[in-house]
Amino acid sequence: QVQLAESGGGLVQAGGSLRLSCAASGRTFSRYVAGWFRQAAGKEREFVAAISWRTGSTNYADSVAGRFTISRDNAKNTVWLQMNNLKPEDTAVYFCAAASNAKYGVTWYRRELYDFWGQGTQVIVSS
Repeated sequence: QVQLAESGGGLVQAGGSLRLSCAASGRTFSRYVAGWFRQAAGKEREFVAAISWRTGSTNYADSVAGRFTISRDNAKNTVWLQMNNLKPEDTAVYFCAAASNAKYGVTWYRRELYDFWGQGTQVIVSS
């Protein structure tokens, strides 16, 4: 089994920055994509960003493009999400997720691609 542990959430003022970390542990698994999703109170869980373990190529939701940066360190089995110029609408629980393999017809934006999920870390942005 693979475990994902997020850290780095907290309370920040609008315009501030936070850096989330996701550390993977457990059995070795073939790694395809790592992603970040978020879920605000009363809303569906939504895609934020994803990165290829092998190539480092990235994808972002339009709402965070230009403000957030996803990166990874393969040797450390760690993925980060650098969040700058935070806005109150970024307030949510942020979840790290990992996909072992591609699934036909399933893009990086879709939750069903991901096999493993962390417990989440709360981010609160005050206005």
